[in-house]
Amino acid sequence: MSDSGQKGDILLDIKGLKIQGFSDEKWHDIVNGVDLTLRRGEVMGLIGESGAGKSTLGLAAMGYTQPGCKITAGEIIFDGVDLAKLSDAEKRKFWGNRMTYVAQSAAASFNPAHRLIAQTTASTIRAGLKDRSEAYSDARILYDALNLPDPEHIGDRYPHQVSGGQLQRVMTAMAMSPRPNLIVFDEPTTALDVTTQVEVLSSMRKIVEEFNTAAIYITHDLAVVAQMSDFIKVLRYGYEVEEAPTRQMLSTPKESYTKSLWSVRALEKKEQEIGQSILSLKGIDAAYGVSKVLFDVDIEVPKGSTVAVVGESGSGKSTTARVITGLLPQTAGSVHFDGTELPPALADRSKDQKRRIQMIYQMADTAMNPRQTVRDIIGRPLEFYLDLRGKAKNDRILELLEMIELDGRFLERLPSELSGGQKQRICIARALAANPDFVICDEVTSALDQIVQEGILKLLLRLQKELGLTYLFITHDISTVKAISDQVVVMNEGKVVEQGQKTEVFQPPHPGYTELLLSSVPEMDPDWLTNLNAKCADLKG
Repeated sequence: MSDSGQKGDILLDIKGLKIQGFSDEKWHDIVNGVDLTLRRGEVMGLIGESGAGKSTLGLAAMGYTQPGCKITAGEIIFDGVDLAKLSDAEKRKFWGNRMTYVAQSAAASFNPAHRLIAQTTASTIRAGLKDRSEAYSDARILYDALNLPDPEHIGDRYPHQVSGGQLQRVMTAMAMSPRPNLIVFDEPTTALDVTTQVEVLSSMRKIVEEFNTAAIYITHDLAVVAQMSDFIKVLRYGYEVEEAPTRQMLSTPKESYTKSLWSVRALEKKEQEIGQSILSLKGIDAAYGVSKVLFDVDIEVPKGSTVAVVGESGSGKSTTARVITGLLPQTAGSVHFDGTELPPALADRSKDQKRRIQMIYQMADTAMNPRQTVRDIIGRPLEFYLDLRGKAKNDRILELLEMIELDGRFLERLPSELSGGQKQRICIARALAANPDFVICDEVTSALDQIVQEGILKLLLRLQKELGLTYLFITHDISTVKAISDQVVVMNEGKVVEQGQKTEVFQPPHPGYTELLLSSVPEMDPDWLTNLNAKCADLKG
């Protein structure tokens, strides 16, 4: 490993990079002649809508292309070496050593059979940078620097024994273990609730600054990129739109496309009158084994409305949804739907009861069969619930694709051939295929960029109006709550701590936990995280 160099020296210089991907039996341009210069100790924010080429460019900075992609032109000069000209064997000397990668989904990136500390140090030990004892000792130092609880022993746990936010920080420790010159962060906080996101962002920024590491931070969250980046590059359709220092980009973006990214979160739904409840939860308790996770939960959802359920990871939001769908039978209380008490277990419910309540899951990657085409995925509920076959089924599939702003070109694609946003839209179409009355949306926009989020939210609002749908919308994004909800339920530690009309819940003064949630929502201000950390330090002092 070479000397870490002085801060400000050019580490990465990409010139005229072009990358193509193979789909629909032909090659398509993904990255079109992009230039990028990154100095030691700098963090570059890379933003743009789904399909812009962000992840492709971030991986290419490491000399890596995904299967089905190829570099067709340009240079990738890393510390004087053109990675584009190296063989895979030569590039592997850099990967996991001088350059590392932090993925979006930590849960999908860890081996469930191995302890965290063994996985944190594997690449460092394999590269011969440290022996096992030294690497383990260093890992504990990194855990402490990342504000993980019990840093001396948390590495002895398995991945399923820590929270999502803790696992994301362990992955950052894994990336920092070999003391790389470059880290690529690919949407690392997308799936985290707001309070956990603040902790992870603070930890990431601290450790990058402390070790003078250069970083590329890929995200669709503009408020997040404002906290992390020295400068921002905007991509669209694989082309560079513009680049500028963060403060300049936020205050005076030059291009109309960039300005559209800045303004999309102005969507806010006007509340409607409270009508008759279509769903009523009374005194719900629930448990996983002997561990009780819901405590006397009461929730009313008026017909045709949207009720947003917010709270930290582990607050009971998704567990409540599992009780409603019958996936987790409650241990006490009742669930009434449209005036009828539902059997607690899904297996005991009629086909029509199942059809009327549908769920869209957060992780589209794990919610679809990777071996089924889009036609199969959307067509299955049409056959099962509505007995559609042949031309009638195919026509309805095309109608559903049109609803989610896709078309017939996607019919024969597998999930692996879709972008993250496209995958989630297919999951939405699958839920709508059953002609439901009630749809549970579990963090359905968290993995989508701002423009696609706005399109999906507008689509859901239009469908609600046209079809009379009722939504239970689980989210940690307060902007999404404002955009789509009529009422808000705040949950913490398996209990409902506040609920009411949106304007009432967001109107101060707030109960302590609601205040914590609202104050943890990142703002489009580069000083927001610094000021929040200073405020928290003062309160602790």
